[in-house]
Amino acid sequence: MVPLIARRAHGRWRATTLGIVLAAALLCGGCSGTSAPTDDRAPARSSRPATIRVPDQAPTIRAALARAHPGDLVLVSPGVYHESVQVRTDRVVLRGTDRNRVIIDGQGRRSNGIVVTAAGVSVENLTVRNHLLNGVLVTGMSDADGGLARGSDGYQHLDPDRFPPLDGFRVRYVTAHANGLYGIYAFNARNGVIERNYASGSADSGLYVGQCKPCHVLVQDNIADHNAIGYEGTNASGPIWVLRNRFTRNRVGLTVNTDYQEAYVPQTGGVVAGNLVSDNNARDTPEQADGGFGIGIGIAGGQRNRLLRNRVSGNSRAGVVLASHEDVPPLNNRLEDNTLSDNAADITYQASARAPGEGNCLRGNTLHRTLPEGFPRTAPCPEGNSRSSAAARRTAPPPAGIAFLDVTAPPAQPQLPHARTAPATPALHLPGDVHPGRVRLPAADLLAPRPRQGATAR
Repeated sequence: MVPLIARRAHGRWRATTLGIVLAAALLCGGCSGTSAPTDDRAPARSSRPATIRVPDQAPTIRAALARAHPGDLVLVSPGVYHESVQVRTDRVVLRGTDRNRVIIDGQGRRSNGIVVTAAGVSVENLTVRNHLLNGVLVTGMSDADGGLARGSDGYQHLDPDRFPPLDGFRVRYVTAHANGLYGIYAFNARNGVIERNYASGSADSGLYVGQCKPCHVLVQDNIADHNAIGYEGTNASGPIWVLRNRFTRNRVGLTVNTDYQEAYVPQTGGVVAGNLVSDNNARDTPEQADGGFGIGIGIAGGQRNRLLRNRVSGNSRAGVVLASHEDVPPLNNRLEDNTLSDNAADITYQASARAPGEGNCLRGNTLHRTLPEGFPRTAPCPEGNSRSSAAARRTAPPPAGIAFLDVTAPPAQPQLPHARTAPATPALHLPGDVHPGRVRLPAADLLAPRPRQGATAR
C-alpha cells in the first residue's frame, strides 16, 4: 500500500495517493513554529567531530543542524520542540538525552518531525509526535540543491535513476506517536537499520520501508501497536530482514507487497522471522485506507519471501493472507515453522484469476484452519502449489476508526544506553552481518510494553 497524504474527512484522517506527499511533506521539512537562526555558515574549526548541545550552544535543533559538520553529534536536552527539522549533512548523529522527554511536537499542524536527506545519518533516543505526515522520514528523493523531489503523479514512477537512493541510515530508540501517515518511514533509502523503536497512532503504518532493491535494510526489535498497519514493506526487496518485532493491536500487523506507484516492481526476497503478530483487531486505531482489519501478515504480489518461526495469533480475519496485487501474483513464498493459533483462518490463499500464484509452500507450521481447507496438502515444500487462484472472500466492513491525534499515547520507553556520554556513531557499513537462521520462535510476551494509560498527549 502506498497512500501518502492525509486529508480531513468526517472527523478522521484518511490516506490518499503518493504523489502529493513527497512534494508537500518535504517542502514543509523546514517549517517551524519557532523563530531560530538558520545561517548555514559555520565557524572554522578542527576536523575532529564536535558535540553541539541544544539549547545550550544552539537555541533550536534546526540551528544546531545548520552548524553541524560530518561526524558531529547534535545532542538535545529535554524539552518540547515545536519545529520541523531537516538533516542535510552526511554522517550527523541527532540524539536526545532522554527518549521520553526530548519531544519534537508537530502540534497537529506541521508536516514532518525529522526529514533525513543525507547519507550516514543516525536519529536516536527521542520522541516525534502529532505531525500531519511523518514522524521520521529518511529518503533519497532530494536534488543537488537540497530541495526535495515532487514524487509521483500516479502515472510516473518515483525515479531512482534521477534521485539515487540515500545510502546509509539508522533510526533507533525513537518513539513515533500520532503521526498522520508513517511513524518511521524509509523511502528510496538503503543500507540501514530501524531498531528498538516504538510506533503507535499512525494513520498508515507505524514503520515503512519502500522502493529499494536491493535494500540491505534490517528492521529489528521494534514495537508497533495501535496503527492502521504495524509494518509495511512496499517494493522493498531483499536482502531485507524483519526480525523479532512486536506487531500487536493494529488493524493489520504486517504487510509485504508490490505496488505500481513505486519503482522496482515486483517485491522479492524478504525475510520475516521471529516476530510476534497478534490481536490485530484494534478498533481504537485510525482506519486503514484499503479497509484492512483483523489480519496478521499480508503478502500481496510479493515473491520469494520467507516467513520463518513467527508467532501469529488472535487475528479475527486471518493469520496470514497470500494474495495477488493487480496482475502481480504471489510466487514462491515459503512459510516454515510458524506457530499460528486462534485466528479466524490461519492461512488464507487469495490469488486472483488474473494473477494466479504458484510455488508457494508450507512446511513445519502449526496450523488449525486454512482457506481453502486443502491448501497445506497442495503446497508442500519445496515445490509448492501449482498455478492456481481462489475465489474472493466477502468480509464484513471494518469498524470505524478514530482520528490519529486521538490515539492514546504510549507508556515511557527504554533509553539508549549512555545517551548523554556515548560518542557519535554515524550510520556506516550497515546493517552488518545478519543471521535470520539464529532467530527463534518468540514468546507470547515478546517486547511486551507496560499497560497503556492516561489521556492523549498533545
